[in-house]
Amino acid sequence: MIETLEPFRVELTGYCYRMLGSGFEAEDAVQETLVRAWKAFDSYDSARASLRTWLYRIATNICIDMQRSPQRRALAVDLGPSGGDLGAPLLENVFVQPVPDASVLPEDQAIRRETVRLAFVAALQHLPPRQRAVLVLRDVLAWQASEVAALLSDSVASVNSALQRARATLRVADVGAPLDVSDPVQKSLLSRYCEAFDRHDMRTLVALLHEDATMSMPPFSWWLRGRESISRVLSTPNASCDGAWLVPVRANASPAFWQMRPGLEKPFGLVFLDVRDGLVTGTTTYLNVEELLPLFGSPPATPMSSGRPPRTSVDD
Repeated sequence: MIETLEPFRVELTGYCYRMLGSGFEAEDAVQETLVRAWKAFDSYDSARASLRTWLYRIATNICIDMQRSPQRRALAVDLGPSGGDLGAPLLENVFVQPVPDASVLPEDQAIRRETVRLAFVAALQHLPPRQRAVLVLRDVLAWQASEVAALLSDSVASVNSALQRARATLRVADVGAPLDVSDPVQKSLLSRYCEAFDRHDMRTLVALLHEDATMSMPPFSWWLRGRESISRVLSTPNASCDGAWLVPVRANASPAFWQMRPGLEKPFGLVFLDVRDGLVTGTTTYLNVEELLPLFGSPPATPMSSGRPPRTSVDD
């Protein structure tokens, strides 16, 4: 039984992640989906629905039930104006949380990888749960309208109407641009950014930022917009990253790195970069490392002889 259901775990986790905006909640939802499927398997009728459709119906109902709260997960830039004091950290469930690529992107399926990017997942949270399910199933997973209608016990016309409304909402949101790993300009930008960070070359680092770049550090709602504002913060003594370095991580189909610091056994934070037109348009540093490490696993240990590991390629 487990052998029959387990192959669906990664794709279901990717679906639930887009629905819920949290790798932690997605794993819980998928575990509950598989448990319910296992308990009800004797009643499953393959003549009425494929096993995949049946599992997605269970997962959809679980995700919708988990979203009864009016609060939606968001990015810091959605929570209020930029600037101000750092303030107190907010609860984990306020923010869209990162997720490892391996947990949500099946290797054997042609799924739009950019749809697990933080900005895209945050934009999805603006949609009512059923619209969110329709858009993900239709536009991300490429299901037919009739298949989605059967899953939701709805009409094709209703599904198409929900899809149009969902698409209109997402067009208003600025989800940025996905990383093009084949683009030498973007690859060069990431390499120069990491090298400047490793050298603590703040002048070069700031020069690689777009003039309207943003910077945020969940679980704080504080964020900044603008190269000059970010430069002032990076130049303050208590914001110094001197001696720190970046270790690439496969997360959210995006440029992502553990930020390591001398004297710390664990990472300082998990850093995401948004890039466009050869510049960095945003940096998001998740500081809830204790919660993220069980999901991502620890980065490579630092060789004692050198004090830090050699930085691997941004393609790794």
